[in-house]
Amino acid sequence: MNRRFFLSNGALSLVGTAMLPNFLVRAAMAGASNATSKGNRLVVVFQRGAVDGLNVVVPFREKNYYAMRPTLGIGAEKVLDLDGSFGLHPALAPFHELYAQGHLAVIHAAGSPNASRSHFDAQDYMENGTPGNSLQPDGWLNRALQVEGALTPTQESPFRAVAVGNQLPKTLVGAVPALAIEDLNSFSVGGPGAKASSASNAFENIYAASGDQILRKAGDETFDAIQRMRETNPGNYTPANGVEYPKSAFGHNMMQAAQLIKSNLGVETVFTDVQGWDTHFNQGGETGQLASRLTDFGASIAAFWRDLGDEAANVTLVTMSEFGRTARQNGTGGTDHGHGNVMFVLGGQVKGGRVYGKWPGLEHEQLYQQRDLAVTTDYRAVLGELLTKTMRSTDLEKVFPGAGLNRNQFLNLV
Repeated sequence: MNRRFFLSNGALSLVGTAMLPNFLVRAAMAGASNATSKGNRLVVVFQRGAVDGLNVVVPFREKNYYAMRPTLGIGAEKVLDLDGSFGLHPALAPFHELYAQGHLAVIHAAGSPNASRSHFDAQDYMENGTPGNSLQPDGWLNRALQVEGALTPTQESPFRAVAVGNQLPKTLVGAVPALAIEDLNSFSVGGPGAKASSASNAFENIYAASGDQILRKAGDETFDAIQRMRETNPGNYTPANGVEYPKSAFGHNMMQAAQLIKSNLGVETVFTDVQGWDTHFNQGGETGQLASRLTDFGASIAAFWRDLGDEAANVTLVTMSEFGRTARQNGTGGTDHGHGNVMFVLGGQVKGGRVYGKWPGLEHEQLYQQRDLAVTTDYRAVLGELLTKTMRSTDLEKVFPGAGLNRNQFLNLV
């Protein structure tokens, strides 16, 4: 059977193609329950590889930007002006429209207070929500769901927390059960007439004989999830409003995120990521490698937003990346690992059409360690505000231990 199961803090997650035997179908049908009522939903997009925020949202009034990037710098006449000081990369025209409509907010010079330039460490810190502490066992988003308090245990759905991808990210690891789904179309079960296999009988015997309550609970949750997903008939999904998603892995993931949210399965949070931002070589300026990635990125998220229709009023999407890139271009037409970066927040409750945060400047003495954009907004303050105001999280100290977050640090994005 072509499938993978894994246990994560009591949740049995299913990834990839799954044609499950009859006993799983029976268990799913027996355990199926009604979906939760609709509420606010949070979508988290992680740009893995450290995106170059200085060329994503260009500080075109900064003379030193062009001095440090003689071939990579994007001219003021080419950027999509936001506020007279910053402009979007020309490949992000769909974002410019969302910004003009007041749905999209930009936070510049944002990031982690930890100065690690290791992709692995920095991603761990950011996903754990504990910069500098790699021993934190669970992720910030899972902890947020633990203290959120919007749903009672009887209302919880097995689809409450979903990662669209082939594995559960550290962001969602924790006590709250989470699912990782690579493809909604393959998240299915065999029909009632399917012939039981020796493997099927083996699984049935394992579950029947198990005295492990965690294993039993995990199995019930997964069976329930499989049946409920099947009932949404994901293979026949048609995006709304004539939307066409990019024919890319990220475009497909964003379409599946919209499907999950619109399927009334009780989804509260969706996580997905997108690779390809580590531009040490041949990064390009107005065109090139980064421009190509941004074209897909912007079009996929804009398609997701249009596809949501009325659902968008209660959805908030936030983007992040482990760190930014050096203010100066390197000798191979790229940029190296840096510090400060840019975040985007998109949503029906977002006060968009503004660039938020304190801009530190790009003069030599203003750079972090004389090489990078400084961080003036802790990414946890952005997430903390979204959790507090849209997801009703009640204890940010539990979500981000040691951060000391309070409302005075919020940017009033929402």
